Formats: sequence, C-alpha cells, structure tokens
Amino acid sequence: MSIDLNNESGLEADEQGLVALARFALDELGIHPQAELSVLLVDEETMSAYHEKYMDEPGPTDVLSFPMDELRPPAEDEEPPLGLLGDIVLCPAVTSRQAAEHGRSADEEAEYLLVHGLLHLLGFDHGTPEEKQEMFSLKDRILSDWAGARDRT
Repeated sequence: MSIDLNNESGLEADEQGLVALARFALDELGIHPQAELSVLLVDEETMSAYHEKYMDEPGPTDVLSFPMDELRPPAEDEEPPLGLLGDIVLCPAVTSRQAAEHGRSADEEAEYLLVHGLLHLLGFDHGTPEEKQEMFSLKDRILSDWAGARDRT
C-alpha cells in the first residue's frame, strides 16, 4: 500500500500514526495492497482556500476528500481493484480546536477525521440518515478495531 503523507501545516502531528491507521483501515476494508493514497496536512489559510474553491464555503474546515479512481471496498468474493484512492486534506489547527468539543485528544480527532475522509474516498456519504448510519457505524468499527490492535502492540 502506498500512503504518502506530507505535513505542510507548520504544526506537529503524529504522521507515522496516521499512516499506520490509514494502512490498517484500508486493509480492514479489503482495498488492494497496491492502492495509492495521499494525505496532506495544511494550515488554515490553505484549507480555507480549498474549502472555498471546491465546496464554495467560507473559512477552513477540518477534512476534505478528493477521490480519484472511485475505488470501492470489494464484495467478499471479488478481487479488489487496483488504483488511486485520491487525496485527504486535514487541517491540524482546526482539528485541535474541535477535539475538546468531541471529547477527544487532538490525535484522536485527527484519526477520526482521517477515517472519515478515507470513507468518503471509497464512496461513503452521510447525506441521508441511512447513509450516515452506515458510514458512521463503519467508522466507529474501524476506530475501535484500531484501538484494540494498537493496544496489543
């Protein structure tokens, strides 16, 4: 699995932990082992510019996802397709501020948002109550499994 993380935010982040989580989540979802993912950590000014350009909304946001090959988790009897997952953009400054509101540390909030962004790359959404239930349940399961796997190491 090729996971590139670039931290252009000017802030400290658990870069190795985020890459390990992304790899874990992709494995859990059955994504092809040679799929490619890019994660970019940016400052608030850059995130604001992306948010305005791509979502037509003002100000910075916490995470944006830009899918490439529209890969999806394979069914149990399918071979996973090879391709580019796309880009996840995180803003550590926003993440740190909102972590306390959600009862999480800054690193836990970044992990939560990374998985959220990853699921968006894989076609999951939360536009309807049913979609939200499916996406958030899957996100919670991945993060719970990740916490368990991390505790065993």
